[in-house]
This record gives sequence, C-alpha cells and structure tokens, in this order.
Amino acid sequence: MNLTEDPHRRLNALTGEWVLVSPNRTSRPWQGEVAKLNTTAEPAYDPNCYLCPGNARAGGVRNPKYEDTFVFENDFAALKPQTARGRLDIENKGLLVAETEAGLCRVICFSPRHDLTLATMSPEAIEIVVHTWMGQFRELGGLDNISHVQIFENRGAMMGASNPHPHCQVWATASIPQEPAKELRSQRAYLKSHGSCLLCDYVALEARQQTRIVLEHAGFVAMVPFWAVWPFELLVCSRRHIGSMNDFTPEDARSLSGILHRVTSTYDKVFGVPFPYSMGFHQSPCDGEQHPEWHFHAHFYPPLLRSATIRKFMVGFEMLGTPQRDITAETAAERLRDLART
Repeated sequence: MNLTEDPHRRLNALTGEWVLVSPNRTSRPWQGEVAKLNTTAEPAYDPNCYLCPGNARAGGVRNPKYEDTFVFENDFAALKPQTARGRLDIENKGLLVAETEAGLCRVICFSPRHDLTLATMSPEAIEIVVHTWMGQFRELGGLDNISHVQIFENRGAMMGASNPHPHCQVWATASIPQEPAKELRSQRAYLKSHGSCLLCDYVALEARQQTRIVLEHAGFVAMVPFWAVWPFELLVCSRRHIGSMNDFTPEDARSLSGILHRVTSTYDKVFGVPFPYSMGFHQSPCDGEQHPEWHFHAHFYPPLLRSATIRKFMVGFEMLGTPQRDITAETAAERLRDLART
C-alpha cells in the first residue's frame, strides 16, 4: 500500500473511528464557496466590544477594568447548575430518551487587548492564561456534580466565534461528553490489553518516525495525527504521562505556553492570515474515579484547505459515511514544519 498515492482508510486509535484518505484528489478543481476575507485590523480597545475592560455586556453587567485575564459566568449559558436530575423514556422502548444535564459555562478573556490572539501574545502572557485554565479546571472539576471540564477556543468568524476579542470558554458538565467518552474507552482498553498508555506509546512511535512531528518543546510535542481529518489538524500531547492540569508543575505551564504560541503563530503563516480553528484540551474525567489510562492532550481543528478563503466542508459522504481528506497527514506536517522554522 502506498500511503501517498492509494486511497486508504486510517484508524483513529483515540476514538476507534476511521477516516478515508484520498491523496489522488488534491488537484481537483474548485468552483464552490469562497469565503470573504476580513483584512481590517482590530483596535487595541473597541468601545462596542462586550468583552473589553470597562464595557457593558449584553445582559447589562459591566466588565471590570481587568489587566490580564478575566473570568465570568456566560451570560447566555448552555447549561444551568441548578438543573435537577431527571430521565425520560417514552413508553420505555429506549427510542425516545432524554436526560437532564446540569453544568456551568464560563468565559475567559485572555487579555484586555482587543487586538491580540494566542499567536500574537507573548509566551509569558499566555502562561498567565494557562494558570487561569489550571485554576478553573481545579475549581470546576472539584464540584460534586461535575464529571468533565471542557476548555475550548473558537478562533475566527469561520469557526463561529461571535467576538474577535481573545477569549475561550469553559463548559463543566455532569456527564462525560461524547468525544472524550470515546477517547476514554479507547485509552482504557489499550491500557488493559497492552499494559501501557495509548498516547505515551503513540508519541514515542511518532518520535521515532519523525514524519508527522511539527513542533517539540520541553514538555510537549505537536504533531499532525496519523488519523487527522481536518487539513492542518494538530494533536498536542504532554511528553510525560499526566492526566490533567491538576498534575502540572510550573515547568509544564511554561512549556505549554511556549508550544501554544509556536503552534498558533505557525498557523498564521500557512496562508498569511489569522488562522481560524477550534481548539480544546482533553483532560481526565472529574468523576471521582482514578483514571490511570488518561493522557493530557489538546486538539486543534482548523478548517482552511487551499487558501485563506477556501475551507474544507464536512458534507455528503462525510456526513453519511466516513470523514475524508485529500492532503495526507504527512504532507500537512511537512508544510507546517517548514513554516515553523521561518
């Protein structure tokens, strides 16, 4: 099998799902949607931004004049902490089933500067953000009714970001969401069958091959995963086996800050524009159980495919069958690796 020429499937070891890779389609013509590129520079302060210091939010609450990070309860939260536990199964057939979901949603502003991003912030400023994430994970994960804490950032209007001010969200849920639940099953099964950690072994294997490694830092490594679906998808893993930010040392926080800065600034070089993505940390569940199988990691899912204005769509066969990609993980890694050196 020739991975650079033949259509083939690749297994996502973290989820047990497959992706179809079609390297023969990279030269196909494109007459589909071309997004509009916003080239307007953002100001350092926007009087109309509901996340800037001192400004009023949509609900009327006025932000303090914060100087680094700022955390607040989401004014339009998808979850409510006081939701009572309940379950519905109409006619007890297991067909029309619903369960209540309690939780909390918060917003974290990375900086008082409206015009910054992780790519343009200094590693030292990002380190303050990392420590804020650590505090939020520890606080929310310690609540009795919380089993999972999801920290995530949507960057860019293409990824649904409603405001360009640098920020992320934290959703803490009573249950373990679908994607980390799949990863939990796979990591648990791997530990049981191999007696070792799935991602520890995977990082070691990628380090030996070096074909998909993009960036390496003291405590973290960034690679295009073998099973990547999105064109320039990245997986960031800790080198040592840790389950969550609760296990971070000061050196871990500093190292994560450094690799996040390098990843995001490298992304911005791909097409010479602020690179849109959805990014999130997958950490061990907060359900009160021990999770020796879990390995701390982050996913970056960027949509851009051919240019700053042409993105990949998940439609047709991908919605009805299996996710598919044209650019191989190895080709994407080589391009990102070359850009990271510039």
